[in-house]
Amino acid sequence: MIVWITGASSGIGEACAYEYARGGNQLILTSSSRERLEPVAQNCLSKGASDVLVLPSDFNELEGITLLARTAWDAFGGIDVLFCNAGISQRTNVEDTSMAMVRQIMEINYFAPVALTKAVLPLMRKAGGGHIAVTTSIAGVFGFPLRCAYSSSKHALYGFFETLQAEYYKDNIRVTIVCPGRVRTNISVNALDKGGEKHGAMDPGQDKGLPADRAAKKIVKAIRKGKREVLIGRGELIMVYIKRFFPELCAKLARRIKPM
Repeated sequence: MIVWITGASSGIGEACAYEYARGGNQLILTSSSRERLEPVAQNCLSKGASDVLVLPSDFNELEGITLLARTAWDAFGGIDVLFCNAGISQRTNVEDTSMAMVRQIMEINYFAPVALTKAVLPLMRKAGGGHIAVTTSIAGVFGFPLRCAYSSSKHALYGFFETLQAEYYKDNIRVTIVCPGRVRTNISVNALDKGGEKHGAMDPGQDKGLPADRAAKKIVKAIRKGKREVLIGRGELIMVYIKRFFPELCAKLARRIKPM
């Protein structure tokens, strides 16, 4: 199987790359840094991947996405699974979130996976089908303090990828929406702070989150089984069900959440 993972140099993406590698799959790994991808690629080969292509890309700029997708497709003669996982978060309230930051977060978290999907989708359809997965967040189910742009981008992913599910199911295109709660990654460390600087600290809640390797096992299993959506995390996932069945209670709880 040929699997393309974005955001593959750390966190959930890296852990999923290792999980797929153990299955002997061919992997295409993308993130903004070739330097950080190279050791991940070597680890994948040592864990059993049959072949690995390192394909760096900076999703701050979407020019060239079509060429990037064509390069990925041609590398091994197709793509069975596209996992759009790259993303960036923030730690600023609405007033301190500049429009430049909103655009940057939307570009990476929303427009990049949409553009990649639109580039790969016709190739998958012509080949007879494929699977597209995307990482959202429980912050894409309900608003969360200090995450206005991040939460907006993750809400938007639900709209696009649920539509994709509905429109192309008959063409053997399967979609899995991966919805993590707190997973122990560096997303809070790399989050944008006031002025666009890196937050530079691990949030206590994040530090106690589900280990990335355990999250990866659940994600890869869900994709393999063709699940429409998979929730990844621990007790914090109860908020998804509270929002679904008791939206007013969810709003009250969200106001009390310690956002870091």
